[in-house]
Amino acid sequence: MDYVIIVAGGKGLRMGSDIPKQFLPIGGKPVLMRTLERFRAYSSDLQIILVLPEAQQDYWRQLCEEYHFDVEYQLANGGQTRFHSVQNGLALVPDDAEGVVGVHDGVRPFPSIEVIRNCYETAREKKAVIPVIPVVETVRHLENKGSVTVPRSDYRLVQTPQTFDIQLLKAANHQPYNDGFTDDASVVESYGHAITLVEGNRENIKITTPYDMKIAEVLI
Repeated sequence: MDYVIIVAGGKGLRMGSDIPKQFLPIGGKPVLMRTLERFRAYSSDLQIILVLPEAQQDYWRQLCEEYHFDVEYQLANGGQTRFHSVQNGLALVPDDAEGVVGVHDGVRPFPSIEVIRNCYETAREKKAVIPVIPVVETVRHLENKGSVTVPRSDYRLVQTPQTFDIQLLKAANHQPYNDGFTDDASVVESYGHAITLVEGNRENIKITTPYDMKIAEVLI
């Protein structure tokens, strides 16, 4: 059985809003609802685990009633960091489970179904998969005495869902936390497993700023 852990712990600070960004509406519906719906559209059998800070859960339940939101999911409490939030979500996955588990940002409502499917199917063989897109702008590396241009073809921008063999991600998440854990791939890489890259989709933006909300409305 396959799972997805959707992590939504934003506070909306860069959005300039008192409402956490995952709850802001795009196209008349909260961002987070659109994210869950996208994964349900991918598979009716996928087990969805939503990780939310305890302080936000009552508000989320109110939104679900208001919008008659009926996508089934399990709820886990957010942790101090993303690493700990994912640990809390993984705790709801049985220890003997076999299959693939994805980890996805709650404020990325536009992963294509094709990208989701490719991530899950590739992970069945490769065990650790992330979607990426090319860098299209010129990139400069900051140095002590200035900066230098670096070949953009050597770099990729990382998206989610990041998908893993369930047992691999559980084992990797037993490591002690360190500041180098910037995403789930870095956790698995630290554990000693190579990461496979697959093509993402450019529409799969992470909604963080008011500008992103404008782009999201256009995409809707």
